[in-house]
Amino acid sequence: MSGEGGLPLVGRRWGRILGRATKWWEAPGEDRRGLGGVPLSRRKVVAGVLLALGVGGSLWFAWGSTTYTPAELVAVRPRSIFSSGTSLGPRSSAGADGAGAPVSRVELERERRRLQAALAAHRPRGAYIVVDRGNNRIFLRKGDSLLLEGVISTGSGAVLQETTGQKRQWVFDTPAGRFTILSERPDPVWTKPDWAFLEEGKPIPTRLSERREYGSLGEYALDLGDGYMIHGTLYERLLGRSVTHGCIRVGREDLRVLVRHTGPGSQVFIF
Repeated sequence: MSGEGGLPLVGRRWGRILGRATKWWEAPGEDRRGLGGVPLSRRKVVAGVLLALGVGGSLWFAWGSTTYTPAELVAVRPRSIFSSGTSLGPRSSAGADGAGAPVSRVELERERRRLQAALAAHRPRGAYIVVDRGNNRIFLRKGDSLLLEGVISTGSGAVLQETTGQKRQWVFDTPAGRFTILSERPDPVWTKPDWAFLEEGKPIPTRLSERREYGSLGEYALDLGDGYMIHGTLYERLLGRSVTHGCIRVGREDLRVLVRHTGPGSQVFIF
């Protein structure tokens, strides 16, 4: 359907609606006057209200809606939304005594020193070893200094099940936790346990001399207890992979560094 001038009736109706809306938008508001008694159009009134809401909301969000912990205050100093760059300043955590009270730099520095002292009290004296099983890495640290980072091999996680006799089971994992080096042995001799013979499909020997194996543990072995050791290896090409029966294999040069800086009583952290 078309109206006068060939325009569709629907188009004419929308045109009239749009015209009325424009007149309302541009018309002065009833009893709304600005400074000096100048009438304000509805457009100006709406724009002013929106601006006021935006500024007020921004101020509320930046100033009143956020609290910071002492640790966060070291890095967080919210700024004003105004171009003058006025700092809103750090605020303390909400609390009954000092909700919203500023935290001074002196207080933050005092808290930082307290935390550092607490950490230092738990830090091992002298050099210590950290083992990362997930990435097969070993770290030698002393205080805040890193003396060594090396590639190692840790437990494979494989399971060996004895099919006859006692039907024992072994899981070849490197244990996690805090350990102490019990002894340091140069040119260590490995006394092979029962599982080593079962894994090879050989009968378990009855004589101790048949269990001894020379040279497979490298130049040194650091005993951690329960049969677990940090030791050298003949298979350095496998370092970086989880292939051991639970011990920590280290390359020859890295093992020499460990032995030079640690000894019985040194701490080892495995995670």
